[in-house]
Amino acid sequence: MKQKFILCIAMLAAVAPVAAHCATPWWQQPTICRLNPANCYVGMGAGYDSGMWDAESGCWGMKLICPDATTAADSEPVAMGRTEIASGVGINRDYDTGVLNGDCFGMRKTTANGSMASVDGKFVNVWCTGVLSNPDETVASGEITLGAQPTCAELARDGYAGVLNGRCYGKFYNLSEYYIECGAASDTAPSRLIVLNGADYENAAPGAPTTAADAKTKFDQMESVSKTHREKYFEKK
Repeated sequence: MKQKFILCIAMLAAVAPVAAHCATPWWQQPTICRLNPANCYVGMGAGYDSGMWDAESGCWGMKLICPDATTAADSEPVAMGRTEIASGVGINRDYDTGVLNGDCFGMRKTTANGSMASVDGKFVNVWCTGVLSNPDETVASGEITLGAQPTCAELARDGYAGVLNGRCYGKFYNLSEYYIECGAASDTAPSRLIVLNGADYENAAPGAPTTAADAKTKFDQMESVSKTHREKYFEKK
């Protein structure tokens, strides 16, 4: 009986250090089986969940992808592994998941110095603030619409021409000083801009054009005459 008691005491003494050792998380224990962090993120601050295990990459830490940058209808950022992000599965093609956007990754793609943004896989104009009556989204350099782009005629009614204005499209012209002429009905950019030279359209001279069609005809005639005289009297070099 005495021998059995001594044996039990010896077994408890041997197990105690092991129990204390197991209180330390396994990945922090000094063991030859520690993970190789070569495939892990170098640093994890905003935009990462450092407490999630990325099984396919074999390391801790996942990127938090912004809701708009995913194809799912989530309202919160989604934690995704490196392999999943690289595959593009579940990622909105209009977003760059390599760009931090607040506390998650995923910014709408832009090009041409930010003057064009990706919508449904195609780049559309980014409009200067105030040009669109009902913008759908704001980006760094202006606003965009996710539906049909405004036409030249629609823009001209408010005094805007669909031309590049810095890092966005849409330049305002005082309609009492300029006439914005549009081409095809679907065009966004104007065909030409006509300076009215301070003409008082409210007190027009007799015989002056009274409609846009009459004005266009008159300007076309003036342009034709000017071209003829230029070719006749000015030597080409």
